[in-house]
Amino acid sequence: MDWTKPAIISLPKICDPRGNLTFVQDGDQVPFHIARAYWIYDVPAGEERGGHSHHDMRQLLIATSGSFSVNLTDGFVTVTHTLNRPFEGLYIPPGIWRTIDNFASGSVCLSLVSMEYDESDYVREFDEFLALAEKKGPVI
Repeated sequence: MDWTKPAIISLPKICDPRGNLTFVQDGDQVPFHIARAYWIYDVPAGEERGGHSHHDMRQLLIATSGSFSVNLTDGFVTVTHTLNRPFEGLYIPPGIWRTIDNFASGSVCLSLVSMEYDESDYVREFDEFLALAEKKGPVI
């Protein structure tokens, strides 16, 4: 798989009549060491999360409950992924601007990332992102 591009990753799904189970192990299902996990929930109707890019951090987003849309752009192409299966994750490499919206009631977005929190890794201004993207070229 080309880990320079965003991609949907299928995660193991163990089916059981008592309820299904999905897991992620460091260095197994994801192409990075998981340094941090956080989740977004109770997002009010019509609100948007994200709105940034990263210099180095890699990320896997999983809809552990409900559904939401993840809008990605490399500055040239924009794609939208709807996440609604807890056994699939969206891999996002560095240099991709993301917004998350369209949260269904009760949705939970789990984020597994390759770095501990570091504010200097964030690109929060879209104009700055576009200037960086212009130097890098299309990715998606």
